[in-house]
Amino acid sequence: MYYDPFVLPFTIGLNILLIYLVIKYARWIRTFSPEDKRTIRRNFFSLKTLKAGKEVFLESLVHHKIFRTNPFLGYMHMCFGLGWFLLIVVGKIESLVYHTSIFNPPYFAIFFRYFHPAQETFPYSSTFAFLMDLILLMILSGLTLAFLKRMYSKALGLKKTTNHRPFDLLILTVLWLIFPLRFLAESFTSGVRGGGSFLTHSAGNLFDTFLPIESLAYPAWWAYSSALGLFFLLLPFSRYMHIPTEIVYIFLKNWGIKQGKQFTGISQFQLYSCSRCGICIDRCQLGTSLGHTDTQPVYFLKKLRHEKEHTVQIADCLMCGRCEAACPVDLKLNALRLSQRTDYTHITKSTYDYIQPQPAFPAKVAYFAGCMGHLTPSVIQAMEHIFRKAGVDYTFIDQQTGICCGRPMMLAGNHNAASVIVEKNKARIENSGAGLLVTSCPICYKTFREEYRLNLKVMHHTEYLNDLIRNKLITPHQSELKTVFHNPCELGRGCGVYAAPDQVLQTVSHKLATVYDGKNSLCCGGSLANIHIDPGQRTRISSDAVKAYLSYQPDLLVTACPLCKKTFMKTDTAVPIKDIAEVVAENCR
Repeated sequence: MYYDPFVLPFTIGLNILLIYLVIKYARWIRTFSPEDKRTIRRNFFSLKTLKAGKEVFLESLVHHKIFRTNPFLGYMHMCFGLGWFLLIVVGKIESLVYHTSIFNPPYFAIFFRYFHPAQETFPYSSTFAFLMDLILLMILSGLTLAFLKRMYSKALGLKKTTNHRPFDLLILTVLWLIFPLRFLAESFTSGVRGGGSFLTHSAGNLFDTFLPIESLAYPAWWAYSSALGLFFLLLPFSRYMHIPTEIVYIFLKNWGIKQGKQFTGISQFQLYSCSRCGICIDRCQLGTSLGHTDTQPVYFLKKLRHEKEHTVQIADCLMCGRCEAACPVDLKLNALRLSQRTDYTHITKSTYDYIQPQPAFPAKVAYFAGCMGHLTPSVIQAMEHIFRKAGVDYTFIDQQTGICCGRPMMLAGNHNAASVIVEKNKARIENSGAGLLVTSCPICYKTFREEYRLNLKVMHHTEYLNDLIRNKLITPHQSELKTVFHNPCELGRGCGVYAAPDQVLQTVSHKLATVYDGKNSLCCGGSLANIHIDPGQRTRISSDAVKAYLSYQPDLLVTACPLCKKTFMKTDTAVPIKDIAEVVAENCR
């Protein structure tokens, strides 16, 4: 029997942690709806589980998304995630080969170098020693980067890092001590008994020249075990709760459990899956343009988790999705923040009786300009010109008396009022008899797609224009203008529409590539979601965004949202700003 009292801190800490996690997760899952529980049972034995396992490997161990954002940061996280995992797995395999029994206590593999006599060899013992030293060296290199990040974040390409509370700094210190203590324990033991490989054997011989390693070896094992045990005990109450929780969340997400309008069990899993890595901080334009440094998701979720006052953080968000697109764990950050607005919103019970039914004008295509579309009539004129040019049988649904799509009410958390508007608008749209609904507003487009459950196809005008061009119903010529495209938040990150507007703009102009293409698109600042900042602050965000796009020296800044166009036009710029429909219409004359 392999046992020594020094294994007790590790063993006690691990068992308490496992019991805590089982109880905590069971309570959260118990709050799931019956439908969500059926979804889990239905997808548990399916390819979705394999897909989740792959994502766990890529994001919880390798940290693939962080690598793409910042290679240095990705390597640092990989050293801890994958390194610790390999240390456990390879160590377990080594102990199995040595002892040939799977019933060894959990601590045996962790403290194998203490229990294994150096002079006793076994198959591949030198190979295992080399691998374990290599993995430990990898972790120590990541630890060095973590220390550098804490002292001088710009060295790793970060403008700002997360401000941690004192308790988090305590457990951070404990975590940082674990692997140096293991290194010392194994090195001292190697210096006394022999064994080890290129790292611990060499270090042990070096330490033996100036330290009483025979006296230090056993206390080092106690220190290593105690650091592990203390880390396990503190983990549930710290940001490191994300380590086990994000794994469970990834499986739940892949099985089809989604964040709804209310704060539920899946919300808790997301809340505790945030590692507070700080990637969202540099992505937030409220921080870069306005200096708002306490509203980013990392701080909002921290306040929510610890039940601190977070009313300002609920309101002060553009909900542009830049942080969500960069989140390594794919947390549904907008939906989480929106779930909190319901509790802080004055709920209206209006039935909107004053909105009278409108006669339907049957057509194959129904066009919906939306509230913002009516405030930018040049976009409507461009679309009507294109409809006529293509010979499309269309009806302008909200030409005379329009109804808001309901998105502003939803963003305010007033879902009751929004549902009434949705039903009235839905009836008007479906009464047109059209088989296709086209809208120029990405806000309306997202709402129609996700909330209306219409019995007809919905397209944003960029998708529709692309179809018209591909089917040669319109043949616009390519101008000599150099253009830069601003992909609206709700269109790109919100609905995943990237290819269509790019293809249209490449057809009618010379589109310039920028670092703000795709998911990296900047918010215009005019977001309906932020109910905290004033018009002057919005203009500062807009001006910074326009300045960033115009640094590529285009002849024309093109967007695909009437609100974005209207917001950008308030800035002081000499470069024309147009909607993509206007550019197409001008080239179809």
